[in-house]
Amino acid sequence: MTRIYLSPPEVGPAETEAITRALDSGWVAPLGAEVDAFEAELAERTGRRHAAALSSGTAALHLALLVAGIGEGDKVAVSSFTFAATANAVRYVGAVPVFVDSAGIDWNMDPKLLEDAFASHPDIRAVIAVDVLGQCADYSTISEICRHRQVPMVSDAAESLGASYRAAPAGSFGDLAALSFNGNKIITTSGGGALVGNDRDQIRRVRHLATQARDPAPHYQHSEIGYNYRLSNLLAALGRAQLADLDRRVEQRRSHFDHYRAALGDHPGVTFMPEPDDRSSTRWLTAMTIDPEKAGTDREAVRLALEAEDIEARPVWKPMHLQPVFAGFPMIGGAVSKVIFEHGLCLPSGSSLSEDDRERVVGVVDKALS
Repeated sequence: MTRIYLSPPEVGPAETEAITRALDSGWVAPLGAEVDAFEAELAERTGRRHAAALSSGTAALHLALLVAGIGEGDKVAVSSFTFAATANAVRYVGAVPVFVDSAGIDWNMDPKLLEDAFASHPDIRAVIAVDVLGQCADYSTISEICRHRQVPMVSDAAESLGASYRAAPAGSFGDLAALSFNGNKIITTSGGGALVGNDRDQIRRVRHLATQARDPAPHYQHSEIGYNYRLSNLLAALGRAQLADLDRRVEQRRSHFDHYRAALGDHPGVTFMPEPDDRSSTRWLTAMTIDPEKAGTDREAVRLALEAEDIEARPVWKPMHLQPVFAGFPMIGGAVSKVIFEHGLCLPSGSSLSEDDRERVVGVVDKALS
C-alpha cells in the first residue's frame, strides 16, 4: 500500500525542461536570467512592482523586518496561530513578539485583539499578519489599524500564493509580503522564498543584504553584516515552471477541501475551516476540527487511525504562545487558537492527490468518526 503524504511536491516534464534550460545556459550560480524572470513573474502575480527571490520564506521575513528598521528590543505584533518561522524572524533581529490571537471567522489575526495589543503595548513598532493555511487575513481592517498607528505591516503569505482578499491577490498587502516555496507548498523551488513590495529602494536593499551586503568594489568589502539568502538560478527555473501551473494547483486543493467537507461534514462535532465571503483561500491544507464531546472521538484518535493506514495527517499549527521557546512573551487573547489547535487536524491536500487516494482518506476518517 502506497503512503499518502500530506502535501508532497508535484513535478513533471515542465520542471525537467526548465531545469535543463537553466543548465544549458551555463548559469548555475546564485544569479542569472531565470532569477530575474522569476522575480518579474512573482511581482506580476502578486500585483507588486518588485520582488527579490530568496533562499526561504524565513529569510524573507527576516529581511522584511531589517529593511523596516526593526531591531533590538522593538516590539512586533505577530499572529500566534502560525508556523514558528514567523516568530523566529522577530527574534532574529532581537525584537520582542507580542502575540495576537485568532478570530473564529477566519482563524487569522483578530483585528479587535490587535487594537487591544496596541492599547497594552503602544510602543509596538511593526505588525506581521499571517495568511493561515492559505487564507488571507482581514487586511482592510488590519492595514487601517497600522496606518493609524503609523507602523509598517508585513504580510506572511507563505501559504497563500494564489489566494485573494476582496479580489486582490495574496502578497499584494502590507508594506512587504513574504512568500515561501518550501517543498510542501503549492509551488516549490525545493527550498526558497521571496519578498515582494512596491518600494524599489527597499527591494534593492533586500537584495544587497541577501548577497552578504557586499559593497560595490573590485575587492570583497563589507560595511555591514549581510546574509547568504539569494535563490539559485536553477531553483528559479523550477519555480517558474511551477508558477505557470499555480491556478490549476489551487483549483485542485480547493476541490479536495470541498470533497472532504461534503463527505465528512455531517458527522457530529466536525467542522471545517471557515472561509469568509470576501476571501478565496488556496486551501493549502484542508483543516477540520473535531469536538470530542460531540464526535465521540478526538483529533488524535483520527490522526492515529490514518497513520495506521499509512496516511499522513497532522495537527494544525500549535500557537506560538503555547510553544516552550516563546514562554513568557506577551499574549493578547489566546483561547481561540488554543481550541483550534487542540481539535484541529489537517488532511492530505496535495494537488497531485488522486481521487482514489482521496477516497481512501475519507473512508478511514469516516470509520474513525463513526
